Amino acid sequence: MKIAIGCDELAYKLKEIIKAFLEEQSDVEIELVKDCGVEENENIDYPDIAERVAKSIMSGECDRGILICGTGIGMAIAANKFPGIRAAQVCDPYSAERARKSNNAQIMTLGSLTMGPETAKYLVGIWLKCEFAGGRSTRKVDKINAIDETYRK
Repeated sequence: MKIAIGCDELAYKLKEIIKAFLEEQSDVEIELVKDCGVEENENIDYPDIAERVAKSIMSGECDRGILICGTGIGMAIAANKFPGIRAAQVCDPYSAERARKSNNAQIMTLGSLTMGPETAKYLVGIWLKCEFAGGRSTRKVDKINAIDETYRK
């Protein structure tokens, strides 16, 4: 699995913790962790980082993405503006699981001001292990994709 990760300046420390966590994973085979920014003390607006991560998924360079800002909300909103992207704010184990299993979200967003590093790592671990379950959810994800296609024009 190839993963793009990015954050705003509020979440730099948590991004670095999550990057190290990803590189230590043994439960899931991670081929690449692409750091899309920011660097320490760099001030870039979160929509710009969301764009980098979303484009890496749209191009096929990466399979999934993790975006971190103060709450995770702004990153989710920004990432969801890109065609074909489904980003989900994750704040608990159930939403981490359902983001993948029910919604086939390629991007999870986290809040550095709303959770600690251990919680964030725990949620990333759950999300990484989950795959889209299909079934009844397929019809719903297909409808989301159809809406995206309609308004993309």
